[in-house]
Amino acid sequence: MEIRDIYKSQIMAMFKENVVKDGETLSAFCEALQTGNAPEAERLFSGYLGKTISIRDTFVRKPTKENFYHGILRGILGFKNGWYVKSNKESGDGYSDIIVKPDDEDIGIIIEVKYAERGRLESECQGALEQIETDGYTEKLKEEGCSLIYKYGVACYKKRCRIMVETESCMQEEL
Repeated sequence: MEIRDIYKSQIMAMFKENVVKDGETLSAFCEALQTGNAPEAERLFSGYLGKTISIRDTFVRKPTKENFYHGILRGILGFKNGWYVKSNKESGDGYSDIIVKPDDEDIGIIIEVKYAERGRLESECQGALEQIETDGYTEKLKEEGCSLIYKYGVACYKKRCRIMVETESCMQEEL
């Protein structure tokens, strides 16, 4: 656990430096997530991976590969002012990878990250979305009054990614 925490903090520090340099692209990425535009988020994140990582960065055991991409996303999302971003937050029957709540808005974002062994991006994305649903990761955001929740499945393989989104409307019933 200590080694994993050190690894994650080093990734975060490295990517925070890069994030500042790539502010316009990363701002557009955050905007795409905030509006449910998965194709644009995928295009921007794939481009970012292509120019910032080496495939050697993923030469570790499978569980650690997922943590690598999780750390990259966490670093990017930490760049956005006015966003509450939490990693591995308990919600429902488990811990969602990343929960985002933009200030002054009633939307929430849940991101579940998977490493796509052998490049099976599509099936891993579907699995991530199913995990969000079956483990009830939207519960915390609903409790906080979110009326719209974007649920993202993000699958990565080397320098490629696939991003899928499902939208959940949570209009509060008036008594």
